[in-house]
Amino acid sequence: MFACRGGWTVALGRPFEGMRSVIDSSRSRSNALRIALLVSAPLWWLALAGCSNDPYPPEQGGEKILYSSFVDAPRTLDPATAYTTRSHAITGVVYDTLLKYHFLKRPLELMPGLATELPVVESLDDGRTLYRFELRKQMLFANDECFERSGPGQRTREIVAADVVFQLMRIADPKVGSPVLEPFSNIQGFQGFGKRLAARRESDEVFAGLPAHEQYARVGGIDGLVTPSSHVLEVILDKAYPQIKYWFAMEFSTPVPWEAVAYYDGTEGRPRFDDHPVGAGPFILAEYDKQARYVLERNPNWYGARHPEWKAPAAVFPSEGDEGDRLSGRLDYAGRTLPILDRVVVVREKEGIPRFNKFIQGYYDASGIIKESFDRVVQEDALSSEMKEMGIRLGKAVSPDVFYLGFNLDDPIVGRDGGDRSRKLRQAMSLAIDIEEYLRIFNNGRGIPAQTPVPPGIYGYDPDYRNPYRQVDVARAKNLMVEAGYANGIDPATGEALILTFDTYNTSTAGLTAIKFYTGAWKLLGIDVRVDATTYNQFQEKLRRGAYQLFEFGWVADYPDPENFFFLLWSEMGKREHGGPNATNFSDPHFDELFVSMKARGNGPQRMTEIRKMVAILERERPWIELHHREDYSLYHGWVKNVKPMGLSIPTYQYRDLDPVQRRERRLAWNEPILWPAYLMVLVAAAIVLPGIRTYFKERQ
Repeated sequence: MFACRGGWTVALGRPFEGMRSVIDSSRSRSNALRIALLVSAPLWWLALAGCSNDPYPPEQGGEKILYSSFVDAPRTLDPATAYTTRSHAITGVVYDTLLKYHFLKRPLELMPGLATELPVVESLDDGRTLYRFELRKQMLFANDECFERSGPGQRTREIVAADVVFQLMRIADPKVGSPVLEPFSNIQGFQGFGKRLAARRESDEVFAGLPAHEQYARVGGIDGLVTPSSHVLEVILDKAYPQIKYWFAMEFSTPVPWEAVAYYDGTEGRPRFDDHPVGAGPFILAEYDKQARYVLERNPNWYGARHPEWKAPAAVFPSEGDEGDRLSGRLDYAGRTLPILDRVVVVREKEGIPRFNKFIQGYYDASGIIKESFDRVVQEDALSSEMKEMGIRLGKAVSPDVFYLGFNLDDPIVGRDGGDRSRKLRQAMSLAIDIEEYLRIFNNGRGIPAQTPVPPGIYGYDPDYRNPYRQVDVARAKNLMVEAGYANGIDPATGEALILTFDTYNTSTAGLTAIKFYTGAWKLLGIDVRVDATTYNQFQEKLRRGAYQLFEFGWVADYPDPENFFFLLWSEMGKREHGGPNATNFSDPHFDELFVSMKARGNGPQRMTEIRKMVAILERERPWIELHHREDYSLYHGWVKNVKPMGLSIPTYQYRDLDPVQRRERRLAWNEPILWPAYLMVLVAAAIVLPGIRTYFKERQ
């Protein structure tokens, strides 16, 4: 057996049946071996001729196929519950939304998607607000067998406003368990619908067994969702909530066919709906193997593909951009019909080093930069000459996100019940973490130290603000430990070091090493923080039960507004009581009051004043130890075009382009097979076989 670089192997097989009589007639074992080698020799030559390093099957002609990778499959693809970047990498292009973000404009700007225009907003006399959307006509869902529930042989149907209403009802449905119940609760009658639904199910078993769409119809729907006609949707809010427009640019509010939810129930060999999306986006999920790969293919039913003559804003490449867009050639695509790619193939790759190596070989089209190769790739904050010679390009951007260490405020030691004592303990632990040193060791210096939950690029970020508890000061931290009653880290209840637990689901070597950085810093204060590493699902269960003290989390913006970060610390988003993303279970009445007022305002002096007051509360209470905002360094091969990250958890596959011919040529050049071992084996085989041939013919004479 021999192997080409890239892992492709060829093995000797048995001689074919026609030669069996020849071998059986050989008079010695050596002759049989020689003849077997003689017969097998052509296979070696064939192997040499056909050896290939390419791990993918041959591409179909000039098809434009983007290759990428994923670490683990998302838990769900149900747009009512999917709330992770892993999920959105799929749902963001399989489903479509009423509103979209302009691909090139910065700051981000909303534009029409499935809707014909941005919503008409009307303030009603009683303080309510009405948003009116008009959907485009003649739009179809992706083809799927679930539509036979509406008629024999039917494979799709038109998208109507009622499909958006159905999805919003699913969010209100307590059985679905959507994590975004709160923002949509601003819709009139939203919470009441969920309560009526739950009560009716509890009292009526027959009703509870009906398909969801029939249950929703029987309990009377949601007052604030009105469809005056088949393609018009009116959304009425009880009170002002300007951020609602952003939620209509997210998959939570995508139109969903009731047929798909009813059909894909996990019975009779059918998958569950959360593994089988049926949407209206530019791509369909053609293959989905959670353990190996998934494939996205063009959706021929997408309105942009069926009606290019519409030149709908979200269905063509934009014509407005900045100077960088012009210089990069992105504006050369202005007006071009989307999507440009034919297919996206995403392969599971759990480890960073193999993933990066395959990018260097040209098997993946884009990559981050692993720590081990950073100095080889980036020199003096620019690409190395080696990378430039390969035609690789570097993209840099500050991500609208925040990473933090959190305390469970429900815990008796680090939480609210400890009063001032616990507060000073949290303050001391915050002062001990040197995030700049962390970034230097683990991120090659990439990242902006976080002072508040708000990242750069989001209204409310203050580049000059310095959080007094995020400046490293071990001496002050030790004094606070004394004031908290833990002098030298000793717990007076035990007479020994204070023991705390850090829960994590990141069981990789790199992840656990990073956590040791935190625990090492706290050891300087005398605190013994022990790490409890579990699976992701076990970790989530601990959060639900409140059985934890310390953890590490990150948050990527859903939309460009400070409300999307401060709500992570709002009481109504508490993990234990409400199942929301506030995993600290932080609750402060004054903070809540300021938050509710701030989120209802447009940007301006009063809103900024409220943001500063909220920051001051968090500064003192320390439910978080703010860590950093990411600086993303991304690598792209020269054959990949139209790369401009949005920062939000939104895939932009429909705008990408690539040159498959150039990629094929580069792959061949970079991955020339190592053939000398095979040539050597052939020569050795010949040296063995040729004497045998002479002996064989002598014996036959």
